Amino acid sequence: MTHRIGIDVGGTNTDAVLLNNDKRVIARTKQSTTGDVITGIEKAIASLLSEADIDKSTITQAMLGTTHCTNAIVERKGLNSVAHFRLAAPATLAILPLTDVPDDFRNHLTTYLFIVEGGFNYNGKILSPLDEEKIRQHLRAVKGKVDVFSVCGVFSPVSNVQELRVAELVHEELGSEIPVSLSHKIGSIGLLERENASILNAVLFSTAQNIANGFSQALQAHHINAEIFFGQNDGTLMPLKHALSFPILTIASGPTNSIRGASYLTGLKNALIVDVGGTTTDVGVLTNGFPRESLIAAEIGGVRTNFRMPDIASIGLGGGTIVTPLANGAFKIGPESVGYKLVEQALVFGGDIITVTDIAVAKGLLHLGDITLVQHLSAEWVEKVFAHYVTMVEKVIDKMKTNNDPTPVVLVGGGAILLPTTLQGASQVIRPENAGVANAIGISVAQASGDVDILVALDRHNDLNAGLKEAQNQAIAQAIAIGAQPDSIETIELEAIPLAYMPGNTVRIRAKVAGILGATPAQ
Repeated sequence: MTHRIGIDVGGTNTDAVLLNNDKRVIARTKQSTTGDVITGIEKAIASLLSEADIDKSTITQAMLGTTHCTNAIVERKGLNSVAHFRLAAPATLAILPLTDVPDDFRNHLTTYLFIVEGGFNYNGKILSPLDEEKIRQHLRAVKGKVDVFSVCGVFSPVSNVQELRVAELVHEELGSEIPVSLSHKIGSIGLLERENASILNAVLFSTAQNIANGFSQALQAHHINAEIFFGQNDGTLMPLKHALSFPILTIASGPTNSIRGASYLTGLKNALIVDVGGTTTDVGVLTNGFPRESLIAAEIGGVRTNFRMPDIASIGLGGGTIVTPLANGAFKIGPESVGYKLVEQALVFGGDIITVTDIAVAKGLLHLGDITLVQHLSAEWVEKVFAHYVTMVEKVIDKMKTNNDPTPVVLVGGGAILLPTTLQGASQVIRPENAGVANAIGISVAQASGDVDILVALDRHNDLNAGLKEAQNQAIAQAIAIGAQPDSIETIELEAIPLAYMPGNTVRIRAKVAGILGATPAQ
């Protein structure tokens, strides 16, 4: 018998579960997220072990979903100094790197930006050869001044050879341990957005290392020797080594963990998932068992990027959301929240702030704290507040639907009990067992994946089917390298999208596969 631990760190709570090798929950816990995060993780692990009497040596895998990288960007804290090379000259000189990012973000970064000869055309033909001596001179000039490097070449998703060569030059000049972020491994076409994503990935290297070290130490403190995996924002897992190279892929992994957990708990492959936390309610779409991906450029902390992100709509509504009474029976709901201080500041816990949790207790939806502390609230007023926040959720559900047909809705998260089991636009509303820790379950049962996004010019690559097969095989190889069992891999997505604005009959081919985690990841 083997076991695995899944932990998801949210803004308010840190949820954790312990699963056996049948993926059955044998212990669960919800702890307040602490300022240093790691303390909350340690408490969660301790709670799981006290609830389940098992041999710690049987815990072989530990999965973590964390908001660390998101917070680092939003709060502009702990970011690495970076030297960035754009391979593009003599083209693209009109707009410098980081031109379109907020001033406060740029001001918190130590950056050295270089535009050097290089790049490719859309069809893979070289735009300009690398000037390797000039690159070496720049590298020597910044030696000891920066922590990490980032490289972005024009149309590098079509041909990555120049980016790879620059990485080699960095390691030759400055040592093999220096981290390098390559844009073709992160973003899609669209130079500025892919460049931003590459730089963001680079400045998060230390953040990822710190959380990895902290998680490892938390496990070791409880004498757990488990292989570590991190949650990605597509609802799948990546091993520790991969997470340290691509920390940006952990951004927005929390909602996707909940979506995957909802799918596992209900057996549904297509549904709307409403994840109610302490601060926000996140609504996502489950499509073929995985989160629907956003088709628009994503902004992270005001920085526009084009790497994959889940299609999530969020509103300021959660168990800790503050309800402010106004004159004549009116009120205001959020977006402010008491967050993890709910158990101190909410009325039902002896505090003096009315929260959405207090409204739900007063209405009789849940039994929490001391109900006598909310009995002074007018039943009519409570009903109005309740109806209003339910309507807030129904509007988001309607926004996320692609048609008018009623759709199954799954309620998860610690605040799932705050909502009724009938909602407009829903064919049925399901609140599954263990809904409160669906996020932790989602990351525990997640699979390893491979994801390929390439451009193919069919005037050179005459067989579209061969291009699709090549992309699929690349995705399969990625999944196996991460740890997927080869015989379990399934193709989740395989499509060719014509690009009408490009000559040469160019298509964008996307392939995504996923398989059961089990094999030892390649080193």
